[in-house]
Amino acid sequence: MAGIEDKIPLTAHLEELRSRIIKIVILLVIIFSFCYWQSEFLLEFVTKPVVKHLPPDSSMAMLKLTEGFFTELKLSLMAAVFFGMPYILYQLWKFVAPGLYAHEKKYVVSFVIVSSLLFFLGAAFAYYIVFPFGFKFFLNYAKGDVIASLSLQWYLSFVVRLILGFGIIFELPVFVLFLSKMGLITADFMKKNRRYAIVILFIAAAIFTPPDVFTQLMMAGPLILLYEISVFVAKIFGRKSDLNEEDIYE
Repeated sequence: MAGIEDKIPLTAHLEELRSRIIKIVILLVIIFSFCYWQSEFLLEFVTKPVVKHLPPDSSMAMLKLTEGFFTELKLSLMAAVFFGMPYILYQLWKFVAPGLYAHEKKYVVSFVIVSSLLFFLGAAFAYYIVFPFGFKFFLNYAKGDVIASLSLQWYLSFVVRLILGFGIIFELPVFVLFLSKMGLITADFMKKNRRYAIVILFIAAAIFTPPDVFTQLMMAGPLILLYEISVFVAKIFGRKSDLNEEDIYE
């Protein structure tokens, strides 16, 4: 009878993890090389939301001699992680797959597709919705004798933090799916503890965003919506206690 695989020694798990990490690193290096070749285009794309709202006589600035060089390196690495996310998620699934039931392992394609779409959706939400509203709001204070001069290095760190942050928090339904499949949480538990969860979500928004209320609210809003979606996910896909052993392993 096929079932969950026999217990594997810790050293075997570590070796498997090492193998997965090496594969991810190799792919990231390949994507990074291409992204660095196109770093000028990537930099123009990433700075477009803020440049569009810069007041007259304001500009992006290099405050250090090496700032432009390291900015392009960091941007290329961020883009490599961004475009390589489907493969990273695939390797993550393959790493945890030995601990899943036979009927759960077949969802690898669905997991990669849904997780990738959610990650890209979160990044797109940050770029196309949060950035335009946020930059327009804050740059309105650059008026009169005040001129905005934004550091490339600071701006990239700001963008990376928000894009990756939104990409990660949009994975909440997938994270809840795993926990509900393992029987660690249920939809009823999430409903009962909704008020505490909202507080935690606001704390998470404060961690992933810069220290200002505007961007924290822009992240907390989608997080609360995703939490409600996750409740539905836990209800539909959560582990059922009445499954018999034959149903599980077939």
